[in-house]
Amino acid sequence: MFAKKEKIINEIKNALIDIISETNGITISDTLELLAYHPELKCNPLVEKSLQEFRKLIAGFHNNEVDISTILSHPFSEAFFGFFKEFPLSYHEEHIHLTGSLSAEFIYPRLKKLLDGPDKKLYEDKIKQVYGEDSIPVASVGDVDRLIRLKEGEQFKTYLKILYLSKLILTTKEAHVEAAYHMASELYDKYNVGKIRLKFTLSRSTGISDEQIPGLENLTEDDVVLGLYEGFMKFKAEKPFFNFILSPSFRKESNFFDQNAYDSKKEHFDEQVVSILDILKKYPFLKEVLSEVDTVGDERELYRKKHFMEMKSGLRRLQYQGFRIRSHHGETWKILRLGVQAVDNALNIWHIDTLEHGLSLGINPNYYFHRLFQRIMEMNQNQKPLDPKSFEYDEIMDMEWQDEEVRDKIVKGEKLTQKEQIKFLKTKFHTAREIEHYQHDVLNRMINKKVSLVALPSSNLKLTGAFPDYKDHPFSWWEKKGVSLGIGTDNYITLSTNYIQELLILLYSNPTSLKITKLLMVATKETRRPYISHLLWEMRKTIRGSEGALHQRPSQE
Repeated sequence: MFAKKEKIINEIKNALIDIISETNGITISDTLELLAYHPELKCNPLVEKSLQEFRKLIAGFHNNEVDISTILSHPFSEAFFGFFKEFPLSYHEEHIHLTGSLSAEFIYPRLKKLLDGPDKKLYEDKIKQVYGEDSIPVASVGDVDRLIRLKEGEQFKTYLKILYLSKLILTTKEAHVEAAYHMASELYDKYNVGKIRLKFTLSRSTGISDEQIPGLENLTEDDVVLGLYEGFMKFKAEKPFFNFILSPSFRKESNFFDQNAYDSKKEHFDEQVVSILDILKKYPFLKEVLSEVDTVGDERELYRKKHFMEMKSGLRRLQYQGFRIRSHHGETWKILRLGVQAVDNALNIWHIDTLEHGLSLGINPNYYFHRLFQRIMEMNQNQKPLDPKSFEYDEIMDMEWQDEEVRDKIVKGEKLTQKEQIKFLKTKFHTAREIEHYQHDVLNRMINKKVSLVALPSSNLKLTGAFPDYKDHPFSWWEKKGVSLGIGTDNYITLSTNYIQELLILLYSNPTSLKITKLLMVATKETRRPYISHLLWEMRKTIRGSEGALHQRPSQE
């Protein structure tokens, strides 16, 4: 049975390579329609039936009748996965973190040594503090896998916490060497990723109890950087085309610094900037790969200009030494306006070169606020007050009300009259319009300044709850608007995804507009369309054989 399924998937993949090469990588929708007329497909009723089923599933997905997981488990998705895996150019993983991209198979044997050692109780207590009482014992690879993966319904705060387990084993230079080599080999062998832009923490010293790591006393910043460098270079010795960028990432939160050694976050950050520049002086061979920094963390309370001042002088100093600045912004927000404001300040104060996530610039304010209106009206008609800790409450309180009595009735759960509902509707309408203008102003400034944006579909959907489904992700809208795009997976193990799956999600999310060739160009950073066409044809020749092709290649003379 398994062999039969593999045979069908291989036949589908070969047929896909045929049609994609012959049509120069058009949209998924058009590709599947043309595939229905493929001469060999008509002779294979099993594949033909599978195609019809797959097309219905994609249509069902866009009608909210089918979940993306159903599509991703279909034989056609497995065939598309094979196509992307075998594409001759490897992909650029533009946004991946060290701690959430180490497999349970890698973590478990190293964690077991700690749990079997003299400090067993210390480690078990820390694990229970972060993951809960039922997290112990950790006695298998499966136990580790269960802890490091985000569960359905869990969001950003939980996500940041569950990255902790891998941090426990990253306390030596050798551990970083092994982690980098493991990551590079896994990503290339399984997902055809040949360039990695790695986000990692230079210093994990913090005043946040849940983030404190036993055994960090002897780990230096040099150890972290050199360990990662040596691990990646070890893989590069095996695969010379492989390339990487080391992107030290700094947590934005005001209390994320070594409070035992420094009086303020600014003081600690400035010292880390000095450390980076000192590392480059000591090891000048790192200049090619250590040329940018990133800022990460929970930004919901970090949006005002004053929130950017602690790190401003340090980032400016790095810029004058040739560093590029990337930043996680527009990923999460207290209210949408502040999510846009956070990106605005990152552009104006930090002068970032790349925006990571940027989702607040992709949300449709008219849809966002009308859904807010519908949810609140449903609560209001049931005379349910707003929770002061909810984002619905925060959005309502941020609106500019002509009649604050209407706002107060909504907050208290007092039923609105028809006339008051119209007042609420108008207030919502004008709020959406103003934020839409603000959003477009910031996005256009980004485009004019050639600030690139990295899209992370699974991360954005699973961690923010800001849009209903993958098909609502703004990647295609950004692409049409002319934004310079990249694709990343964030913490792909934690989020139960991978690079090729992200490509498939993007294609399925916009089957009628996003072209396969365009996606390949974004993913590989290859800007020469004719060369992509040539590589697609080379894939076809490999399958068919240069003499046995069904059709001759169209003349390009």
